[in-house]
Amino acid sequence: MAASLCVAPASAQNDPSAQAERTLATNLDIPWDIEFLPDGSGIFTERDTKKIKKLAGTTVTELDTVEEAQSTGGEGGLLGLAVSPSFASDNSVFIYYSTATDNRVAKLQLGGTPQPIVTGIPKNRYHNGGGLEFGPDGFLWATTGDAQNTSTAQNWSSLAGKVLRFDTAGRPAAGNPRAGSVVYSIGHRNVQGITWVGNTAYATEFGNNRTDEVNRIEAGRNYGWPTCEGACTTPGMTNPAVSWPNSQAGPTGIGFHKGALYVGAVTGKRVWKIPVNGTTLGTPQAVFTGYGRVRSVAPAPDGTLWLGTSNQDANGQPGAEDDRIISTDG
Repeated sequence: MAASLCVAPASAQNDPSAQAERTLATNLDIPWDIEFLPDGSGIFTERDTKKIKKLAGTTVTELDTVEEAQSTGGEGGLLGLAVSPSFASDNSVFIYYSTATDNRVAKLQLGGTPQPIVTGIPKNRYHNGGGLEFGPDGFLWATTGDAQNTSTAQNWSSLAGKVLRFDTAGRPAAGNPRAGSVVYSIGHRNVQGITWVGNTAYATEFGNNRTDEVNRIEAGRNYGWPTCEGACTTPGMTNPAVSWPNSQAGPTGIGFHKGALYVGAVTGKRVWKIPVNGTTLGTPQAVFTGYGRVRSVAPAPDGTLWLGTSNQDANGQPGAEDDRIISTDG
């Protein structure tokens, strides 16, 4: 089933008009993460094809295929993407991907061989996490799933069910809660997208059978899984900043754009717009409803918002919706 990448001004409403649409690319295959190059063009991963592609205007070109990436037949494959701060000189990106033995992060000079910097992240068919971004502190942040083994989320020695923070060589970042460890926070089930409002990190997380979340990520915090799903009163557990019933979310990509967090939802088939006032999050508003599973959310350098859709489910089965993303002038 094809997927699309489109551009949307931040003032999107529930019922955008056809005249406001601007589709940038179609006939894609699960565009999992979208980033931007210094020239303003988009660059994105495709989970199952293992390809990294560039989108300039409405022209899509292939930049690389990560041969060692392997689909897990579920939620694993070629996932997160972060552009090297020195891309103009080194032509490199960082990627999060599944292999035959693990999930890992590598530096990749396009056209070359991935150079792993963090390995041994547990993998399974589902719950592979996969988010990868440079934070405002200059470090790489990666989000991991529990690999369908709930006990790993509470284990500081495991890289599963965590938010990780490290430098471009894979060394633990200064200020991590435990010396010598790349682990920044624990107690996550399947945390995926991550973004920042100023220096405050927010990440999306799939719940089990009740509650999905956006969490405010802070050093050393325990976000509860598997003891808690959603808000709870267990001592030592950190409650989510925002939560929804599972049927309304399945939260994936997240981006901060013109005063609001935008959260893609693959189960709820919408985008959630969450107004931000300092460290206070407002009431989520459903936008871009009725157009299928929204996976990628990326504020672009030109002031627009890019969204990537995939109407395949976690097993690669196509959905009924037309793969489109709608933009609106609001």
